[in-house]
Amino acid sequence: MKRASGIILPLFSLPSPYGVGTMGKAARDFVDFLADARQSWWQVLPVGPTSYGDSPYQSPSAFAGNPYFVDLDLLVADGLLTKTEVEGPSWSADPSYVDYGLLYENRLDLLRIACERGWQRDLSDVQAFAQENADWLDDYALFMSVKRHFSMAAWYTWPDEDIRLHRFDACARYRDELTADVQLFTYVQYLFFKQWESLRAYAHDRGVGIFGDMPIYVALDSADVWAHPENYQLDERNNPVEVAGVPPDYFSSDGQLWGNPLYDYDRMASNGYAWWQRRVQAAGHLYDMVRIDHFRGFARYWSVPAGSTTAKNGRWVDGPGIQLIDALRRANPDVELVAEDLGTPTPDVMELLLASGLPGMKVLQFAFDGRRDNEHLPHGIPINSVCYTGTHDNAPLGEWFAEESKECIELAKRYVELNDDEGMIWGMVRQGMSSVSTLFFAQLQDYLELGAEARINTPGTFEGNWRWRLQAGQLSRDLSRRIADITQLYGRC
Repeated sequence: MKRASGIILPLFSLPSPYGVGTMGKAARDFVDFLADARQSWWQVLPVGPTSYGDSPYQSPSAFAGNPYFVDLDLLVADGLLTKTEVEGPSWSADPSYVDYGLLYENRLDLLRIACERGWQRDLSDVQAFAQENADWLDDYALFMSVKRHFSMAAWYTWPDEDIRLHRFDACARYRDELTADVQLFTYVQYLFFKQWESLRAYAHDRGVGIFGDMPIYVALDSADVWAHPENYQLDERNNPVEVAGVPPDYFSSDGQLWGNPLYDYDRMASNGYAWWQRRVQAAGHLYDMVRIDHFRGFARYWSVPAGSTTAKNGRWVDGPGIQLIDALRRANPDVELVAEDLGTPTPDVMELLLASGLPGMKVLQFAFDGRRDNEHLPHGIPINSVCYTGTHDNAPLGEWFAEESKECIELAKRYVELNDDEGMIWGMVRQGMSSVSTLFFAQLQDYLELGAEARINTPGTFEGNWRWRLQAGQLSRDLSRRIADITQLYGRC
C-alpha cells in the first residue's frame, strides 16, 4: 500500500434525475474529478440492497448489489427502457435528498419492464452470471420473491412454516410458482454487476481505486440468515437468542442496539470459516480495498439478550480473533484489508490489530478531547494506518466546528495552527494530508465546506440518515486543483 489519499462519497449521494445516485454518468464524472484532484481512492459505503431504515449496514443480502444503483439512462441506451418511461415517475420532491419511499414505489416496476425486454436477449450471459454466483444468488432471488409474495413481511413471520424454515420441497415449489419474480431479481443482479464492472474499469483507467466497506454483521431479515441459520446463534425456531450492538460510547450514551443475529463462531470454525472466506472473496470482486466494519467485534463482541430495549443490557463475549483473520487472508491473499478499529481502545483489540498487520483508522475529530495519550493525535499516528478528518458516522467538519465544545476547538486550533486565511476546514485537511498515515480520506462535504445539512449518518438514530446528495455543478475545476495542490505538496499523488 503506497502513500495516497482519497475522498468519501456514498454512491447514493451522486446527482441524478432519478432520485438517487447510480453507476451512470455522474459516477464517471466523479471519477474524473478524483483523477483531476490527484486522488487515488474513492471510498464508498456498502453497495448492497437496503431495507427498512434505508441503512446500507442492514441489507437483505451480504452479497447482492442495490437495485436502486442500476442506472436508468444506461438501460435506455441499451434498449431496455425508453426515456419516457424513466422520466414518468416522481423520483424526489427535493433533489438534495434521497426519497426512499418514492424509490420503493417506482423503481422495481421499471426494472421489471427491463427484465421482460432483456431476459431472452441476454439469457446466455444471465445464465453464466447465475452459475458463477449460484452460492448466494439462488437463495437471494427466491428470498426476495417470497418476501414480495408475503407483502414484504420479514421471513421469520411468513405464515408458511415450510418456506420459513427453508425446507427443500417448499423452496422448489415457490421457485416454480414465483418464476417471474425469481427471474426479475436474478436479472437485476446481472444488470447491477454488469454496470459495476464497467464503472470500476473506468475508474482503473483513470488511476482510481474503489475502497469499499464490508459490514461485520448481516441483517436478521436477510437471505443469509434465512438460508443458512446454522451460521448464527438462533433457537430451534430460528429466532435469535442474543443480538449485536455496542455499549455506551462516544456516539451514544445508551449504546447502540443493532439487533443483528450473532454468528455461531464455533460452528463456523469447524469448516474453516468458509462463509467468511466467500464473503471476503465477493468483496474483493467489488472493491480494490475493503474496510472491515467493527473490527473490534473479532476480538470481543457485545452480546445483548434478544428482546432487550437497550444495548446497556449486553455483555462482552470473546470473538474468533486472529484465527478468523488468518483464515481470511490465506483464502484471499490479494484482497487489501483495512480494520475499522474505532471505539474505546482496549488491549485485546490493539493486540489483534497488531497481530493481523492490518492498518487501523485514526480520526482527527476524535483527537482533541484533551487526553495526552489520545491515540488519534497526529503526532502518535502510526504509518500503517488510515487517517480521516471524519467518517460517514461523523459530522462534516462545518458542523463539527459549529457544535463541538469550545475546549476541543481551541485545542484543535492550537495543535493544527488553524487560521481564517487558510480556513478552519482546510487546515484540518492539511493536518490529515501531512500526517504519516499511509492513506488519508476526507468526506467530500469537507472539501465543499458543508455543515449539518450534509451529514450522512448520526449513529444511534433511525431517521433522516443515508439521504444527502451532491448537486450537479457543485464540483468545480478550481476545487479539484486546490485538492491536487495539497495532495501533491504532501506526497500523496
